[in-house]
Amino acid sequence: MWGPAFGISEMTRGMADLDAPPARILLIRLGAIGDVVMASGLLPALRETYPQARIDWLTEEFNADLLRHNPRLDRLHLWPRRRWRELRRTGRYRQFAREVFDLVRALREERYDLVLDLQGLLKSGIWAWLSGGRRRLGLGSREGSQCLMTETVDRRVKNALIGSEYRKLAEFLGAPPAAFALDIAVADADRAQAAELLRTAGVEGDYAAIAPFTTRPQKHWFDERWAELAQELAARGWPVVMLGGPGDRERARAIHGLAGGRMIDLAGQTHLGLSAALIERARLLVGVDTGLTHLGIALGVPTLALFGSTRPYSDTGRRNARVLYEKLDCSPCRRRPTCGGRYDCMRRHTPDSVLAGVAELLL
Repeated sequence: MWGPAFGISEMTRGMADLDAPPARILLIRLGAIGDVVMASGLLPALRETYPQARIDWLTEEFNADLLRHNPRLDRLHLWPRRRWRELRRTGRYRQFAREVFDLVRALREERYDLVLDLQGLLKSGIWAWLSGGRRRLGLGSREGSQCLMTETVDRRVKNALIGSEYRKLAEFLGAPPAAFALDIAVADADRAQAAELLRTAGVEGDYAAIAPFTTRPQKHWFDERWAELAQELAARGWPVVMLGGPGDRERARAIHGLAGGRMIDLAGQTHLGLSAALIERARLLVGVDTGLTHLGIALGVPTLALFGSTRPYSDTGRRNARVLYEKLDCSPCRRRPTCGGRYDCMRRHTPDSVLAGVAELLL
């Protein structure tokens, strides 16, 4: 009934083949932030389709704030990947082994009858297998992880809607298309901290948030253009709050300096839950292809996404969020730019074109 323990099968059967609806479901999406945000749409979809099921999630610790407060999630398992790396580096192998054993035991104790590997990589596939789940369904499984699944679903899709591969999986599992909706819950404590932080910074009323930072330079917009945009927004009476992680501080200082200090630089000063609360309060968010931008869309904030070398979606699924993207012959190049570092696709976005996009967004 369940297929070979280490076999590979294509999308040839759906949930209708089960004798009973799944009672215990585990979702595995370890990282990154943006993908966790987009995969969160599976929570309301699964909850509507299987209202009696227990639904848990395994993710890396740094994503915890995105999921821990969600009322549709029963339990959050956290993989302390960075801590475990440090334990191995410092030779504390006994402690490392004990913590690995404890997490595996916690997963197996739940006796999951459906495990969804949403990442499709070897590391996520290993966790799916270690969980002991009877049915292990891999989304686009590769790197050998397909050998750890009982079946797989091709993640390729033809539409350009945000989270399209996760929507495809939801429909495969029997969920109605309308049930899929990005689903991030912000904690009241983070809302209160955001309000106090803004008050201390002198921000009253509406403000714009910007998310300039991401993992690859070809996805970045240019520092001087962020500075010009911030100056223009400030001149229109909009305080600008810049968000980012600890690794973004140096570049944030550069943008802040180019803008003549006409923004509030919070890069590296907020944890993920607090960043979500600050975005939720914003009247506007402008960002590149980064997790915080996708988070703005999930939270229903008017959001303008600047894409170039990547275009994870062109349809945000919301009237108050849109994508700026001009296709060139070489785009999207993803991880293999051919422009010699000019990043022509991102250069097409000027402060004027972004301001025009903002004006259309807020009509």
